[in-house]
Amino acid sequence: MTPGIHGVFALLQAISGGGSALPALLFQFGLIFLIFYFLIIRPQQRQRKQHDEALRHLKRGDRIVTTGGIIGEAIHIKEKLKDGKPEPSMDDEVTIKSGESRLIVERGRIAKIVSSSTPAPTT
Repeated sequence: MTPGIHGVFALLQAISGGGSALPALLFQFGLIFLIFYFLIIRPQQRQRKQHDEALRHLKRGDRIVTTGGIIGEAIHIKEKLKDGKPEPSMDDEVTIKSGESRLIVERGRIAKIVSSSTPAPTT
């Protein structure tokens, strides 16, 4: 029979001399942090990078949804210049057409791209 969680803590106490619970406590906090990192923080970072990459490749004609819930089509993207060259950033102005209205939103306020105007490459 394998020792339970109490057996592991008893083993850690025996290794540390049995007097101080500080090393075992630090080990527990370190283990909890690693679990949070691999189950919560790291996947969110990956998802955020994918979202930012998709927004950087936003093109005219893409159908988008803003964080406010407005659905529209990107009709113009005004990119800021850096060293004389246009470089996509999250502060760029995107003009969208929704119904008969035209709105200007920041690129970073786009929640998702529903459909792209260019077909996805096939492999």
